[in-house]
Amino acid sequence: MFIFNSSIGKKFIQSISGAFLILFLLLHGTINFFSVIDTFTGKFGAPDGLFQLGCDFMALPIVTIMVPVLALGFVVHVGYGCWLTFQNLAARGGIKRYEVSSKAATDSWSARNMFVLGILILGALGLHLMDFWAHMQLQEFMGNEAENPYTLLTTTFGPWWLTALYLLWFVAVWFHLCHGFWSMFQTIGWSGQKWMKRLKVIGIIVATLIFLIFAAVAVNAFIQANFLMA
Repeated sequence: MFIFNSSIGKKFIQSISGAFLILFLLLHGTINFFSVIDTFTGKFGAPDGLFQLGCDFMALPIVTIMVPVLALGFVVHVGYGCWLTFQNLAARGGIKRYEVSSKAATDSWSARNMFVLGILILGALGLHLMDFWAHMQLQEFMGNEAENPYTLLTTTFGPWWLTALYLLWFVAVWFHLCHGFWSMFQTIGWSGQKWMKRLKVIGIIVATLIFLIFAAVAVNAFIQANFLMA
């Protein structure tokens, strides 16, 4: 099929899977941010806290069955990203030529390093899955009781160095999204000069919002673990 065999088709799949993951980050980040709200309402750790209710919602069967779909979307995005990168490198004669071969590639630091950023994000995702998914949704899949989400937050973000690693991960996600957002729209045909300028600004806003949400969750949990709950 054209969409699977052509370069444009592959980029289209990459864009659609990327849009799906951006929506997931916004949803996931919003639910996690409930823990910050719980801190200000005095319900951090309470069974009726917003974060606990959000986790209960994510544990519903109709939501749980979406996990394999999300995993597939992520695999497709990473797989096609690697495939397209290697094809571009081969077509342009290696990494040195790729670095200067097009305006898109030299547009920004994040544009030149999308593949490297993707690898960093993938590695950090493995850590995140071990810290949270393995103790929550995986346990529910196996019929076991999931761990308390507040305890997981304070245990994970208690050590300062682990919190710092997560913040660096969020920075990598920010750079990746800043370029990926407008590149996604460019792939589907919104490449006019006027719209491109707007999309780049919107992309920075969306990436910054996602970064601030997740960073606030991590810092809040660190403060809870080391100062408020000590």
